[in-house]
Parts: sequence; C-alpha cells; structure tokens
Amino acid sequence: MSEPTLLAKELDQADELAPLRDRFVLDDVVYLDGNSLGALPAHVPDRVADVVRRQWGDLRIRSWEESGWWTAPERIGDRIAPLVGAAPGQIVVGDSTSVNVFKALVAAIRMADAGRDELLVDATTFPTDGYIAESAARLTGRTLRPVTPAEVPGALGDRTAAVLLNHVDYRTGRLHDLPALTAAVHAAGALAVWDLCHSAGALPVGLDEHGVDLAVGCTYKYLNGGPGSPAYLYVRKGLQDRFDSPLPGWNSHAEPFGMSPSYRPAAGAVRGRVGTPDILSLLALEAALDVWDGVSVAAVRAKSLALTDFFLRCVAEYTEPGRVECVTPERHAERGSQIALRCPDAGEVMKRLIARGVVGDFRHPDVLRFGFTPLYTGFRDVERAARVLGEELA
Repeated sequence: MSEPTLLAKELDQADELAPLRDRFVLDDVVYLDGNSLGALPAHVPDRVADVVRRQWGDLRIRSWEESGWWTAPERIGDRIAPLVGAAPGQIVVGDSTSVNVFKALVAAIRMADAGRDELLVDATTFPTDGYIAESAARLTGRTLRPVTPAEVPGALGDRTAAVLLNHVDYRTGRLHDLPALTAAVHAAGALAVWDLCHSAGALPVGLDEHGVDLAVGCTYKYLNGGPGSPAYLYVRKGLQDRFDSPLPGWNSHAEPFGMSPSYRPAAGAVRGRVGTPDILSLLALEAALDVWDGVSVAAVRAKSLALTDFFLRCVAEYTEPGRVECVTPERHAERGSQIALRCPDAGEVMKRLIARGVVGDFRHPDVLRFGFTPLYTGFRDVERAARVLGEELA
C-alpha cells in the first residue's frame, strides 16, 4: 500500500465520527458533492411514508393539529438553531433561500434609518442573492453597491442600510470573517444579513454570539434535508418586534384563522412565515435532522479541516506539479468545507471522475469543486478521490 493509503486507513480507525456513516444511504461511489445535495439519511424514507400514509392518508385535515403540522416551521427551526449557534425562537423554516433573502433584505432596509439609502452586496455571491438584492434595492428606492467581503469595511458609511454577505464563497470555499464583518457593519450603524448555505452543518456559525441581525440558509446541503427542502430565516430576538416582512401572509398573522382583511403580524420569528407550509418537505427535513442527535458541530469542523488537509496532501502526492491550482485558502480560518481546484479542462475532467465513481462538480469556467461532508465522508474516500484525480490528469 502507498503511504497515503495506509495513513487514510489509520485516520478512519481513529475517527470518532466514523459510525455516523451508517446513518446514511451510501454506495461505492465517493460522494464529494454534499455541498450541493447531501446524502439521504437511512431512516427518512420510512418517516416520509408515515407522513404520507398515516398523517395524510388516515388523519387528513386532523394532522394540522394532531400531527403537529401547523407548528412545524418553528419546531424545525429550533432543531436547526443549535447548528448555527442560535437560541430557540429565532428561526422559522419555509420557502426557498431566495424568498428568505428577499424577506430579510427588505425587512433590514425597513429597519434602517430613513437617510440610509445604500445596500451593499457581496460581489462574489451566488448569482441569485445578487438578483434578489438588485430587486430589493429597486423596490425600496435604494442604491445597490456590489463589493467584495474584503472591501466591506472600507465601503461602509452613514448611507449604508444593510449588507448581504455569504459566510462561505460557493466557488472557492473561502470562509469569510463573520464576527469581524458583522462588528464592522454594526459600527457603521447598518444591519448584517448573512447567507449560511455553505456553512450551516459544516462549521460553527455563532449567530447569537456575534450579534448577527438576520440570516438565511438552505437545508439540502450539509443538513441533508433532500432536494428542494425548505430554507430557513433567522431573525435576532431583539429585532423581532421591528421585523416588517415584505411578504405578509396569513400564516404570519397574529390570528391566522380570524380571516381579517387587515394584517396584524404575529409575535416572534413566526413573522417570517408567509403561506401554507410545504409539509412533505418540511417533515422529511425534520426526520433528516435526527442524524445530528448527539453530534458536536466543533467535532464536525475538526474533521472537515482534517479531511480537506488530507485531500490537499494526497492531491500533491498524486498529481504532477502545476497541473492543478488550489483556489481555496490554505489557512483554516479562511477555509470552509470544500476544496476548489483550477485546471484548464475542468469540465471534461469532472465528467471522467464521475464516470469512475468520484462525484464532485464543475464550476464555470475552470474549477473542480469537492465538498466534504464530515458526517459520512471518510479518509479512504478522500485518498481514492485524489488518486483517481491524479490518474485522470496524467
């Protein structure tokens, strides 16, 4: 056996999170695309079958109360809360990430002082966040100003109403400094809105600890909620009575069944709800979150860094110097749970990797992207992926 192969075996034997792998439906494929869609937790199909056959099939309308459907958005929000460092009562689950970004941005602008007419957005953001920010600026009469996260402190001023940032860059895997950037935004008198899609479930976030105002995130990546599973919205407790949603629906009304023609918002994070919840997806997500029972986010982060370190070591061992360039920061404090490698023929290389059972993804124009999900990714998976990559690049 090669040195990396022997080391991978030793690392797997010492891995305290290795038993979690049995909680997922996995095959012989090395799945390094969990940063786009997490693997299926093994118990979810039976739980979803119960929702469909018994709760919907037998109880029908009674399940809104008897099966807890009505309170699912807040209940599941409280399940997510510890994974992002939030106390209960601040997260509601429902709608898509895009819809929640819109709610959060417009609400943040409405909470800002009237003279603050500028909205800053991460210039490296996932495109949808940029589209939503542009629309929110137009609707509220604000000016949109794209800046990189590094440029934010210098761009802040007395005109800044709110700032939308990504915790982890979706292309490169760069981890941005949430505590420092949030503090800078607050020092300028503005509100901080964070997109946690590529960090929640992979590393500590600390929403409450760092005073984040509003945050959004998806649940189908590291939280393994399934394709299209609903997103979530975090509203800091101290802001909840001022949170003025641009999408006031009957589900967020103080008396939802009063059918009043005038809107009166409910108290708390419930203000983030809009319409009837997507119960099947919500309850599949709730079941999926069971895999986190007893799991420390700190331990997940430690393994994530060990996996990505080991992958980079194996890539250096198996590939010719200069054939690929790592665009993910080397420093742990600046790295999420993915590695992005640049090479000119990345699209074709990824197709060949997938054909050989190593699943990552390709980001235009020249990036091979590998996401490491510590709950089910092992060190032998990592070694195999790097070895196959080296063979395909040779």
